[in-house]
Amino acid sequence: MFGDLFEEDYHSVSNNQYERGKKLKTKALDPPAPRKFTNLSGIRNQGGTCYLNSLLQTLHFTPEFREALFSLGPEELGSLEDKDKPDAKVRIIPLQLQRLFAQLLLLDQEAASTADLTDSFGWTSNEERRQHDVQELNRILFSALQSSLVGTSGHDLIHRLYHGTVVNQVVCKDCGNISEKQEDFLDLTVTVKNTSGLEDALWNMYVEEEVFDYDNLYHCGACDRLVEAVKEERDVIAVDQLGQRLLNKIGLSWNKKYRKQYGPLRKFLQLHSQIFLLSADESTVSLSKSCSLQPTSDSHRKEGCDFKTLTSESPGVNDSASSPHWFDINDSKVQPIKEEDIEQQFQGKESAYMLFYRNSQLQRPPEARANPRYGLPCHLLSEIDAANAALQAERAECESKNNACELHLHLGPSYHFFKGALHPVASHTKSVWDLTFDKRQTLGDLRKSVFQLFGFWEGDMVLSIAKLLPAGLHVYRALDGDELTLSDMEMADEEDIFVWNGVEVGGVQIQTGVDCEPLLLTVLHLATSREGGMRQHVFPANAPVAALFSTLAIPAGAIFVSRAESSGEASWTALPMEDLETTFREQGLRDGSSVLIQDAVSNGYSVSARPERWHPQKEEATWLQVKNMCWGQSGEHQVLIAATAGTVVVDIRIKAIQELKLMEELAEHTCLRPIERGGRLLAPVPDSYTVKEADLKPGSSLGLCPGKAPSSTQRFLSFSVGSGTQRGVEMEITGEETLTVRECLKRMLEQSGLPGDTWHLRKTDWCYEAGEALCEEDATLKELGIRSGDALVLMEGALPPLGFLKIAIWWYQPRDPSGRCLKSQQDPVSSATPHNGPWTTTSTQGVPDLVHADVPLLHLGDVDISEEATLVDLKAQAMALTACCELAVPSPACLRAWTVESQRPGRLLRNGQQQLRACRLGRRPQICLEPLQEEEHLGPQDLVLRTQMRLPGQRTYGPPVDMVWDMARGCTAASLRQSVADVFALPVETVEIAKHFPEKFEWTPISSWSQHVAKRKKKKKEDSLQGAPFYLRDGDTIGVKNLLVDQDEDFGTLGDDLGKERQREAALRRRKSREALRAQSSDVLASTETPARPWGPETPLSIRVGSFR
Repeated sequence: MFGDLFEEDYHSVSNNQYERGKKLKTKALDPPAPRKFTNLSGIRNQGGTCYLNSLLQTLHFTPEFREALFSLGPEELGSLEDKDKPDAKVRIIPLQLQRLFAQLLLLDQEAASTADLTDSFGWTSNEERRQHDVQELNRILFSALQSSLVGTSGHDLIHRLYHGTVVNQVVCKDCGNISEKQEDFLDLTVTVKNTSGLEDALWNMYVEEEVFDYDNLYHCGACDRLVEAVKEERDVIAVDQLGQRLLNKIGLSWNKKYRKQYGPLRKFLQLHSQIFLLSADESTVSLSKSCSLQPTSDSHRKEGCDFKTLTSESPGVNDSASSPHWFDINDSKVQPIKEEDIEQQFQGKESAYMLFYRNSQLQRPPEARANPRYGLPCHLLSEIDAANAALQAERAECESKNNACELHLHLGPSYHFFKGALHPVASHTKSVWDLTFDKRQTLGDLRKSVFQLFGFWEGDMVLSIAKLLPAGLHVYRALDGDELTLSDMEMADEEDIFVWNGVEVGGVQIQTGVDCEPLLLTVLHLATSREGGMRQHVFPANAPVAALFSTLAIPAGAIFVSRAESSGEASWTALPMEDLETTFREQGLRDGSSVLIQDAVSNGYSVSARPERWHPQKEEATWLQVKNMCWGQSGEHQVLIAATAGTVVVDIRIKAIQELKLMEELAEHTCLRPIERGGRLLAPVPDSYTVKEADLKPGSSLGLCPGKAPSSTQRFLSFSVGSGTQRGVEMEITGEETLTVRECLKRMLEQSGLPGDTWHLRKTDWCYEAGEALCEEDATLKELGIRSGDALVLMEGALPPLGFLKIAIWWYQPRDPSGRCLKSQQDPVSSATPHNGPWTTTSTQGVPDLVHADVPLLHLGDVDISEEATLVDLKAQAMALTACCELAVPSPACLRAWTVESQRPGRLLRNGQQQLRACRLGRRPQICLEPLQEEEHLGPQDLVLRTQMRLPGQRTYGPPVDMVWDMARGCTAASLRQSVADVFALPVETVEIAKHFPEKFEWTPISSWSQHVAKRKKKKKEDSLQGAPFYLRDGDTIGVKNLLVDQDEDFGTLGDDLGKERQREAALRRRKSREALRAQSSDVLASTETPARPWGPETPLSIRVGSFR
């Protein structure tokens, strides 16, 4: 298996989504592509899982591993259908590996997906997009499999297939004492540089002697001093296992084949001490140094060939097993590769990073060769067979849909030739027939279908390709070749077909082809420009430019063409007289191009005969677009008006009314309002302003709207009624700039029909939300700097006097992580709140709708208080509110105050003697009060945390206990753990704690081991828990676990499981959408070279495994 381990499957979406100018058709997602000619399946990359794909393919091509996994049935592993049942022990990772291997073997698709497998790992989209080390993954995956297979017949699968032992021997040169140490391994790390092969690398790393001398002496236990010694590492095998390994390798036991000739196995080893080295207790044996491990070239060659034979035995190679193959498996792509190409790829700086070796003496059963179904459980065979049948049906349906072609048939008798193009006689819908046709059928079949559809047709029938242009319908070429299929003819979807006799329509002979396409041009005539002389005309593309004169009945003159400059602005270029006989297409004119015509004699203008920019000698005119927004008035929709910088706005308005053919009475009851790009109307422009004073740019859009235009001393204001962060429908008023805020407020209340006088005005900020209040009610609009076009918000509630704050007071009843509301003696919900009382509730905005997402806030009322008052004064005044009097709060010290941010508690206000001015409460302050059982006086170093003891075996927590943690002794994990242990009267070594992150539905354990530093390094100061990754703040929930009665590693609750499940479902939907888009675009971009994605930083890798002990 080769290919770049770090090359990702990246596909970009082609910009060429339109064909022949047709609209983009929504296409159903194609099913997964079938296997290619190699008949091998790849694995799709999830964004950064190339290392995972390589490891999975390697394990898949190891038959002993694959078939040992298949031998475990549902009675041992459970069933995926039961994974959500609370009491079911389902070993999800082995089951998902079985399904993936079965798909790689038998499912007819080009690439399998690992999404279900990585979900069983507990990975999120972050892990799937990060680079990781494949060797680290191999060890973690093997460990996860071992943990998952505990208690099954496959509990020793990894140990049986991949386990080995290395013995380290240190021999004292003085006394000859041998000290041995055994180490187990699943993989070995070797240095390949400057070595001739694998055996040479293994010898250098594990067998070659290491001498302890000079400054590196060894302490001998027998000599009890530092001595010179020699260290060796040897691959060892237990003597008791040697006979079984011999039986597995050659098929015969030692006693049956060799005992009669050589005696007992242990005696044979003792007699051949020059080859075999027994340990001191004769329990293990290894090869001595004098036994050469260097292989011959033939054996090395055979090992490589055997790997190729193994690959060829896997499903998908049509050649016989005697013809081995190498394959380059690079994520979803599987291609054959020659052996010399492999050597060339790995002979430079790039080398194989991880190699798997399989014993060349292992024999496969005859029934397993070329049989991919060998060893698969019956339920997986049934699942794969059903999936293949569903894929075939889906591909057949998709093939039929992909070959379905939507054609629009335009019936010739329903059209007439008008203004240079074909137009429907009646409506467009009555002239067009939609036909769905299979592109695999021939043109002759299409012609028969059209004859049957139009049974009334008489005479010849010609089918021609047509196209809807801005000028109308134009006919291009006739279709011929009845034996050709529509696919061979490259018939586009949504194609327009014109059905006619091939000669004329309505008695008018029709010109066809690209050369005579009708062009819709915008023609400006200077002689009539002051009357709004802009008209659109249609000309054939092959007509001479001079046809403009005859069409407009002008004897002679100059023609200017609008050219776009590099600066983005348009300029007019005069056409020389000799170019007037060239065609419109030769001059580069297209649909929508603008042409300006000047008579040979025109007042105030001169024309240069040279092809250069046109500069009028008079003050240069600009063009303003005026749209008719006087609903209910008939007339034109929009018109262009020529104006100069000194033109008065009222003249533009009067001219627009005339050009739009509106009633003259509107001149006294309309105004012009600039239109933003988004379509929003700005403030009306005073009639007395000039174009320059109104700051109207060339090409600006103006709306002719009902209403009288304001004067230069008036202010046009828009306002809306607001409630919190919500704003109502915008309304408008016009008033003099000397209008006071009080008078303006009164007029707005009258216009909106709002009763009462407890209202005030606020300005809007840059994002159109309520901002600064207009406190000076006697100040004029001019004095406050309010300009025409400003937007105000009408807010309920009278403004407090200067130096005072209006603070909304809320009652806060916290919930625990399992969603239970925490009751107290002052609980307004249960004791003090009548059914129709003053209470109002709010729900948390911006968080998922899950079990513990809502925060119960109950509105008590509003308090007007001086900015010089303290927090204690605020609590006392809040206790005087009607809704709070029934709660019988003993004193202000029994209330804990929080700011309200995004409709949930935010910052804790701890200093009761601090002035409200210094609390930074904001423009619209809101405070929530939390009841306490006893008085609380918090210091600057105190942190308020909610601690909850986990109930063993119930996945829930007991009642919360508020803990005030003094951080003066250090904000470290050890200090917090000690404080929690003191609260619950437990030994600190039996306490484990974790912080709850409700937005992620996760608990992060807080332990001091992660902050330890190696002894050799300088001791590092422990990180503060108020920084990453915990960000400990007031009000955080800390879960507590008593290790004496609860050994479960999990801190989560059922509510957390529900939240994570919803997050996984949302991530799965996004992943499937990305995979579908990637698969849909892969065919188009299969041969496109894409740049490699830059590596991301290495992050720790883990696999989540349930407990099966």
